Amino acid sequence: MVVLVGYSSKYGATEGIAERIARKLREAGRDAEAKPVSVVENPDRYTAFVIGSAAYMGSWRKDAVDFVRGNLELLTSRPLWLFSSGPLGTATRNAEGQELIIEAEPKQFDEFVTALEPQGTKVFFGALDPAALRRRDRLVRMIPAGRELLPEGDFRDWVSIDAWAASIAAELPATA
Repeated sequence: MVVLVGYSSKYGATEGIAERIARKLREAGRDAEAKPVSVVENPDRYTAFVIGSAAYMGSWRKDAVDFVRGNLELLTSRPLWLFSSGPLGTATRNAEGQELIIEAEPKQFDEFVTALEPQGTKVFFGALDPAALRRRDRLVRMIPAGRELLPEGDFRDWVSIDAWAASIAAELPATA
């Protein structure tokens, strides 16, 4: 059994989450590899999937959406988990008092949960290194509201990520 921890990452935070999940699965005796969904050539070779993407403006990145939609039949026939990363900062609730993790679910989760019935979905906080930002995002961050929208720092909750990876490993048979 080989688990693909496929991801789409713009600035590396989601990649880091995917790498961590794959490492924790391997430490738990599962054969797992993390790679960008854009380079997966033969998804049939995987027996389980953990697919994640950074979310921007409420949506997963295009290559992650395309990978899932392009492999619906395969993904419905194998164990599957979905994750997203995106919210930044230390606040757990928005100005209206709603939980950020729930509000940050990408709009594709509704579609994918209905179509694929994954074993689980999860949203994780992300990270932002201003030095890595592309021009447009740097310009957004230059305005005062942009700094509030895109705060600098690593807000990933590694304990939560590790616990989720452990729960996935518990559902998968150990590699012989």
